Amino acid sequence: MTVGIVLVSHSAKLAEGLADLAAQMAPDVRIVPAGGLPDGGGIGTDYDEVVAAAQRADSGDGVVLLYDLGSAQMTAELAVESLADPSAAVVVDAPLVEGAVAAAVAAQGGANTKAVGEAAASAGVAPDLTAAEPSVAGEEGVVEKEFTLTNDVGLHARPAAVVVRSLADFEAEVSIRLGEQEADAHSVLALMSLGARQGDRIVVRARGPQAAEAVAKAAELVESNFGE
Repeated sequence: MTVGIVLVSHSAKLAEGLADLAAQMAPDVRIVPAGGLPDGGGIGTDYDEVVAAAQRADSGDGVVLLYDLGSAQMTAELAVESLADPSAAVVVDAPLVEGAVAAAVAAQGGANTKAVGEAAASAGVAPDLTAAEPSVAGEEGVVEKEFTLTNDVGLHARPAAVVVRSLADFEAEVSIRLGEQEADAHSVLALMSLGARQGDRIVVRARGPQAAEAVAKAAELVESNFGE
């Protein structure tokens, strides 16, 4: 089971489209759209629909609710208060699109409700791209390898999510470098911000007890075109 996600929006189409997008990166997570008004789906939010969505999204590990505009927050909070166990759900202040993506990837990786909410909230902060550190030959505990991206879209949404999910369980700090910029390989938004495209050469750098295994897994992902 994983933490479920509810997308509360004034627009049914917006919520449904975003749920489809996030599901591409987190196929095992229940992501339920709750947008628009009943009887025609006009612009607005519906309390009963949000309550039902939260109930459908909860597989036993809790629910994170994200929202788009002011009154959607109030609707989400009222819906949570009416649940049989309000402590099992949390309403998170986060950018809806980026937050949904970050939350979905965190949930797919097995994070708990608190961690999924934190992942969504942190999506409102500019991705932490740092200046790439020069490599030091033979640096203790560090493994790095260069790869050429051959998949069609490079390190964009779905491939970035695959990287984050695949490296989450390794006991290692992993980063990916493109040119002069370096991103945390555990952040899907940071990886996407690198803008790595087909044909670009990236360097995967890992430090920790399972550094070699993490880099080997990265090699497997690149060679398989991230499963595309």
